[in-house]
Amino acid sequence: MFKNVKLVGVGGQGTILSTKILTQALLNAGYDVKMSEIHGMSQRGGSVSSDIRFGENISSPVVVKGSADYLVAFEQMEAVRYLDYVKKDGILIVNDLKIHSMLTQAGKTKYPEDIIDYLKEREHTYIYDATEKAKTLGNQKVLNIILLGVLVKAMKLEKLPIIEAIEDLVKPQFIEINKKAFKLGLSMFG
Repeated sequence: MFKNVKLVGVGGQGTILSTKILTQALLNAGYDVKMSEIHGMSQRGGSVSSDIRFGENISSPVVVKGSADYLVAFEQMEAVRYLDYVKKDGILIVNDLKIHSMLTQAGKTKYPEDIIDYLKEREHTYIYDATEKAKTLGNQKVLNIILLGVLVKAMKLEKLPIIEAIEDLVKPQFIEINKKAFKLGLSMFG
């Protein structure tokens, strides 16, 4: 028995940190875990993707198309870009946020207006405005940890030692706000 999780976003959104926190918590809970990450131009706001596979006897860290039990997208267009990785009955968790690329900012292409409607057409899609929720906590950068909380609740793994992983991996001055963000995310799923 195993699960496949894919987290995707844009450089600077904390995709990799969320992946590391979840991976450490899964390891600490006794799961066999494999993780991989792709940073494609993440320093310049490019796409960032990471895979986590966990369960028993995991041999490869790569989540292939059509096999993700969970896809968490920190930005709308990234949800569309990676949608074909989600298996038929998989869960899609999306942050209702648009980050305009250099091409859309330059007016060379338009950002699609109907992405959320398109994503909602598939079963098991959950849309959250994690960016706005993060702002209510005082730092919009914790949107990644809010979505991590949503994911953990969706996976029914609330007993994972996520708080301990946050304490181990987050800079000391940001630990408390990240704990609050995670707890807020847990309360939001559904």
